[in-house]
Amino acid sequence: MTSPYAQQGFRVGFDWGPVGAAAVPGNLVAVVDVLSFTTAVTVAVDLGLDVYPYRWRDETAVAYAEQHGAVLAVGRSQKQGITLSPVSIRQAQGVRRLVLPSPNGSTISQQLSDSGSTVLAVSLRNRSAAADWAAQRLVDDPSLTVVAVAAGERWADGSLRLAVEDLWGAGGFLAALVDRGVGPLSPEARAAAAAYRDVAGELPTLLHECAGGRELAEYGFAEDVVIAAEVDGSGSVPVLGDVAFRSASPSAGGG
Repeated sequence: MTSPYAQQGFRVGFDWGPVGAAAVPGNLVAVVDVLSFTTAVTVAVDLGLDVYPYRWRDETAVAYAEQHGAVLAVGRSQKQGITLSPVSIRQAQGVRRLVLPSPNGSTISQQLSDSGSTVLAVSLRNRSAAADWAAQRLVDDPSLTVVAVAAGERWADGSLRLAVEDLWGAGGFLAALVDRGVGPLSPEARAAAAAYRDVAGELPTLLHECAGGRELAEYGFAEDVVIAAEVDGSGSVPVLGDVAFRSASPSAGGG
């Protein structure tokens, strides 16, 4: 029997975190982690980098980076090198491949990579470009479905924190799909799109004022929030191929 949580019967779905990603299957899945994994991916792909998602920054990540001839991102607290901070990626020189660990967006992307879904990295920066790309795939194949997964954050006890910036990022992508005639949306997807439309005229101010934006500013990364708030500032559509996110060409189908 089909799970009641699968949002079956709708062409467009939405859910939260790794459990939601597993519960709501889609042929195209947009992973949204605005502060900061998917924003960082769009910045990197804008610059021509290949981005390898990885769950944790540990010894296995070091070996994985070496295997692919890539630079391993270091922790945000380190003063030198590339980190999950989009600012550090824009300042990088001579880098072509980047392993980018993240406990939320990167972990979900890796989880989905073996599921058979085509995985997109979506943020506020590329919500319209990603919707253009996805809408064309859906026109080409009427059997396809699309799901947006808001990554969320973690509380100290490990439980999922529903990060409003990811709701807005996913909702922005979903609202753009609606504007392109894609549907029907599940009730969950409609709620996310409505959440974006409610605040669209007040971004980027609200992104700075939400808990995630205040947290990054408190840690000295306010400029990362500025980059995350570049709504529709990127035309890149990072698609996860075998192991890395690379920019999809406008006419190409899945990475």
